[in-house]
Amino acid sequence: MAIPIRKPQEIEKIKIPAKLVSKTLNLLRENTKPGITPIELDKFAEDFIRSNGGRPAFKGLYDFPNSVCISRNGVVIHGIPTNEPLKEGDVVGFDVGVEIDGWYGDAAITVGVGEIKEEYKKMIEVSKAALDFVVEKIKPGMRYKQISYLLEQFILSHGYVPLKGYSGHGIGRKPHEEPQILNYVEGKPNQGEKVKNGHVFCLEPMLCHKCGEPILDDNGWDVYCEDMEVGVHYEYQVAVLNNKAIILTEGI
Repeated sequence: MAIPIRKPQEIEKIKIPAKLVSKTLNLLRENTKPGITPIELDKFAEDFIRSNGGRPAFKGLYDFPNSVCISRNGVVIHGIPTNEPLKEGDVVGFDVGVEIDGWYGDAAITVGVGEIKEEYKKMIEVSKAALDFVVEKIKPGMRYKQISYLLEQFILSHGYVPLKGYSGHGIGRKPHEEPQILNYVEGKPNQGEKVKNGHVFCLEPMLCHKCGEPILDDNGWDVYCEDMEVGVHYEYQVAVLNNKAIILTEGI
């Protein structure tokens, strides 16, 4: 399947849901405190998205039951919000999708509840730094597998491993489009699809401590690292415009 090439005016339309995603994530960060429940945060986010003219893109997507993926402690991605109150020291990931006028935005952050362990702070910093490092290097003509290689090497160089089996993705008229962008390399980095001006995609490093093999919970959604330690997830939505990558979900 061909990777869609978006015109500059279409990218301007994609910026609208992307901006609302960023605002929603920052509001979730601000309201993540001991005692609040993930269900309350999910409702808070949904109300905010709808009041700003958006639709929670994940609600009902592949039968996901809520508006926000809220992944707590050992759950790395796709967490289903629960009624169990957050506690001091918890590590929580928020993954938000928004649709406005048929265009999609998507991004994710991981935050601490109150004061968290230094090792978790570092892990969160590395996941975000991996994105900042790679976005600076993206340019038309490079292979998507080269992006995967850069992400993998950055993660490994800081003592972590990428979660296997899950990836970043194209985005635009659908929440998930081509290409698939792994956080590790399968095959050779100098093969496969090339980045072009007009491509819009999400990069989302998912970090595990020791073993990146995934374990899927019985609920069909929560994904753990096989080492069952705390994992983290960060995601930017990016567009390639005028020969460089720009972050559409800036400020998260």
